[in-house]
This record gives sequence, structure tokens and C-alpha cells, in this order.
Amino acid sequence: MNVIFIHQNMPGQFLHLVLRLAADTANHVVAISRRSDFAMQGVSRLIYELPPTAIEPNLFLTPLESAVRGGLQVARACEILAKNGFRPDLVVAHPGWGESLYVKEIFPRVPVLHYCEFFYRSHGADTNFDPADPQSLDANCVTRTRNAHLLLALDACDWGVSPTAWQKHTHPAAYHPRISVRFDGIDTAAACPDAAATFTLPDGRSLRAGDEVVTYVARGLEPYRGFPTFMRALPEILRRRPAAQVLIAGGDDVVYGKPPPDAASWREAMLAEVAVDPARVHFLGLIGRAEYLRLLQVSAAHVYLTYPFTLSWSMLEAMAAGCVVIGSATPPVQEVIEDGRNGWLVDFFDPGMLAERVVAVLADPARSAALRSAARWTAMSRYSLERCLPRQLELLETVAAGGSPSLV
Repeated sequence: MNVIFIHQNMPGQFLHLVLRLAADTANHVVAISRRSDFAMQGVSRLIYELPPTAIEPNLFLTPLESAVRGGLQVARACEILAKNGFRPDLVVAHPGWGESLYVKEIFPRVPVLHYCEFFYRSHGADTNFDPADPQSLDANCVTRTRNAHLLLALDACDWGVSPTAWQKHTHPAAYHPRISVRFDGIDTAAACPDAAATFTLPDGRSLRAGDEVVTYVARGLEPYRGFPTFMRALPEILRRRPAAQVLIAGGDDVVYGKPPPDAASWREAMLAEVAVDPARVHFLGLIGRAEYLRLLQVSAAHVYLTYPFTLSWSMLEAMAAGCVVIGSATPPVQEVIEDGRNGWLVDFFDPGMLAERVVAVLADPARSAALRSAARWTAMSRYSLERCLPRQLELLETVAAGGSPSLV
């Protein structure tokens, strides 16, 4: 099968699909991306750059204008492929940046599969979720307008796939009959429990599985992933569990949402508000994958909070590693965690409730053992690569053949 993958930051969500397809010499895999350092064996690359904008930016139109420029560049890359005799059987694309807008102008009869990750809403999802941060009318209109290229993409694709049912249902209902739910899949062989695991702190001290270790992981330490609530819960956790150590992995850059008004980062803002002992609370910054997996393996209580937004792979990897996850009672976390069965759910905005739950988990390792096993089972039976990848490949083959895959 000849397949084109389009993602500005290849491989993105397509990593395991690309690896599997490229491993078979009967397939010809082409990747179109803005990322120039991406290279995988058996994958041909076309790299594009966004041309500079020639107009004064408009708050309402900037996302669409950027999407159109990206879409044009990708269309020109596809035109080069077509002129060189390459005809894909399928195009798989993330439409979030508009890159696939004009693929059908070059390959009008080739099926296009879109990764439908998220559709923006001014209410009912991440926007206006925090009552302390309401948006203005103009901001709500900007949120609605930023879907313009996503609607064009939905109209242009033959089928869509979303990683969770809730993320699918953020999209307009008219398109639901053409969007399947398939999670990306996590490597449960790598993310696995290890009773002998250790984690070395920056000061040289070593923590090990069985210690009272509280963990928190996010690409950016920010409100979207509940960082302020987590920080506000720490004084009570540290007071009631004097042996507890806290490991926080994540960068200072804002990945989603807004920067703090009066600080260089949310980490600085929260440290100005909340006093914690630096000998017990360790900010690790961005860490490598091997170190990250060891962090999960030594965790006694892992906190994952999120706005109603995209689900992080890290939550599923934590469950696969046998962590007791204390998650926010928000979608799509609630699709995965059943309170008291394979983890715990707490109010996103309630640091007292979070502290109480973390303390209870640390105080009762015996009860936590059952939750750890259930979390691992959930990850393996529903979200592992062994489960997800064959279903994704089947979906690709069905779409390429012009069929209609199952929705679940």
C-alpha cells in the first residue's frame, strides 16, 4: 500500500502506524512535515516551510490564514509526488494546522483519513471551563472561528478517527457517523511495573518503588493540566505525610492556555503563592523517556488533572506502569478511570479533596495494590499497542478500499 502521512510535527500520533507500515517493504510510506529532523527507516520525506504572511494579523483570521498557507505548501508537495508518478492508496493527516486542506485538489479520488483530535467550543469543553477565567464575547467568537479550517477538513475527508469517544463528540454531530474511535496505543511492555525500580534525584539521593513518592507529569506546568490545584494541595500532603517526596516533571513553557499575568512561568507563579520544602519537592524539568518511565515505576500516588481537553498518553502510561492515578473528574479522564476501581477521581478545582485522596493512598498501600493491578489491566486490555494497532491498521485498510469502518 502507498500511504502519505501528513503532520507538521511528524510522526506525532502516527508513530506506531508509520513504524509498522514502513517495516513491510511491500508498502511505500511518505511523510510530509515541517519537522526537518524527522527520519525513519523506510519512510520518504518531504519537508515544507510556511511562507511569511504578507498581511497584518487579524485575531479572528490568523488560524485560518496559517492553515491556508500550510495547506498550500502541502498541496505543492503532493503535486511534486504526483508529477513523479506516485499515487497514494490513502492519505492520513492531522487536520489541526490545515495541512490537508487541498490534498483532494491533487489526488481527488484518493481516500483521506483525518485524525480528529479536537473541535473547539466556547462552552462545554476547555474554553470557559474555569469560572475564574471567563472569556469575553470577542474571545468566544475567536474560539468559534478557529474551527473554520477544521470544518473544511471534515468536509474534505472520507473518514475520521478520534482517540476517545468524548473527543469525537466535540465535533459537530453531523460528522459523527464518519468518525471512528480508536486510541493511539501505548507500549505496555516499556511502561510496566518494576518493584526494583529506582529514581535518582538531582542531589544524588535515590528513591525506590515502595517509598512514599507523589508524581506529577505534564509537558507544560500550567492550568490546563491542573498544575495550580496540584501545587495548592502539596502543603497539606507534605504536612500529613512527613516521609513523602514529590517529583514534578514538565517544562516552564505554556503548551496550552495563557501565561500567568505576573510571573515568567506558572511554576514561578505557584511558588510565589505556595511555600514548599525544596528538599522534598523536586522540579525535574523536561526529562528523557527512560527517566520518565522510572519516575512512574517508583510512584506511590500519581496525579493527573486536566481541563476537558485532549487525553495525555502519560495518564495511560502511568496506569500501565501500575500507578495509582488520582485523576480529575473531567472528560475524557472519566472514560478511563472508574472511581475506586482502577484509580480515583477528584474535583479538578479542589486542592483539599486532592490532598485528602493522595494522603489516603499513601497511608494504605495494601488497598492501593488492587487499584494498581486494575489500572494495569485497563491499560493492557483497552489501550495497549497490541490491542490498538491492529484495529488502526484495519481501519486504514478499510478506508483505503473505499469501505466504512466500524465506529467503535
